[in-house]
Amino acid sequence: MIAPSLLSADFARLEAEIGWFNQSEADWLHLDVMDGVFVPNISFGFPVMKAVARLCQKPLDVHLMIVQPEKFIPEVKSLGAHIMNVHYEACTHLHRVVHQIREAGMSPGVTLNPATPVSVLEDIICDVDLVLLMSVNPGFGGQKFIPHTVEKVRQLRALIQKHGSNALIEIDGGVNLETGLQLRQAGADVLVAGSFIFHAADPIEACHLLRSL
Repeated sequence: MIAPSLLSADFARLEAEIGWFNQSEADWLHLDVMDGVFVPNISFGFPVMKAVARLCQKPLDVHLMIVQPEKFIPEVKSLGAHIMNVHYEACTHLHRVVHQIREAGMSPGVTLNPATPVSVLEDIICDVDLVLLMSVNPGFGGQKFIPHTVEKVRQLRALIQKHGSNALIEIDGGVNLETGLQLRQAGADVLVAGSFIFHAADPIEACHLLRSL
């Protein structure tokens, strides 16, 4: 599955960007929300996401790179979001937050930063629908892929199989045809791609090539 990251879109042409996305083979639209506290940058908030939700014809994958993400469960739900993804590192009571997301009618996802081992998910892996591994340090688009992520995908796949979990493995950061192939071979289910897709001469073709790996 492919989830283009809106963070790399041309915001002066947002309607056109969503237009080609709707016509592409992409599965989800990935929305990276940054607060300037949990990560060293600020992206966009709910006014922009509400506009995007009105235009988007496919599921929204909302990735909250913020402190206290549980405060915004109702707002994310109001977007019609399919997935609400929170950081392990930002949630003191992760189990509670995951179940609050599910009770709100969304699929709960948990994200791990590059330095966080997959072993921390041992007691939560059967409660989540998705695990997002950051293959760059969160906060900025266009960063270089961290090679160790491939081995981390293998470790996460083993953990999922060990516990009989149905969680999908999603990767975000530095994804292109080369890294995407390595990740798919290691067991990744969903590839988030920003620059590779949105900055391509033909974004629809870029989605097709990445989805064909």
